[in-house]
Amino acid sequence: MGFFAKNQVFFTVLMAWLVAQTIKVAIGVVAEKRFNFRWFVGTGGMPSSHASTVSALATAVGLTYGFGSPFFAIAFFFAFITMFDAQGVRRQSGHQAEALNQIIEDIYLNKGIQQERLKELLGHTPIQVFIGAAIGILVALFCYL
Repeated sequence: MGFFAKNQVFFTVLMAWLVAQTIKVAIGVVAEKRFNFRWFVGTGGMPSSHASTVSALATAVGLTYGFGSPFFAIAFFFAFITMFDAQGVRRQSGHQAEALNQIIEDIYLNKGIQQERLKELLGHTPIQVFIGAAIGILVALFCYL
């Protein structure tokens, strides 16, 4: 555990994830007037904890090793691909799951056939990714002050 306590990049990324997930839970509690633990560990929603985590990683690596370092380049492109995937491919998968769930409901509703519903909230809207990235960068800057 000593390694993690002394690793500022690790600590920063963990804090960014924790802040984003806490905000997500708070928004859920306010919107639905109930607590759901799945909001804390699940995917999707506002803000994107994926974006928060990888943007904090890239920022922390840049602040630690320099923005001209190969480490920053690796972290930056990892963040870019992750955020693109979160708002693109995974979001479209969520739309497909929603359509398939509707088809299943329409076809099998009264026939006694049980079909497990697919998870629909997989990805993020561009604004969710943007806000998540902003949170990650701000947390990283705060952790390095």
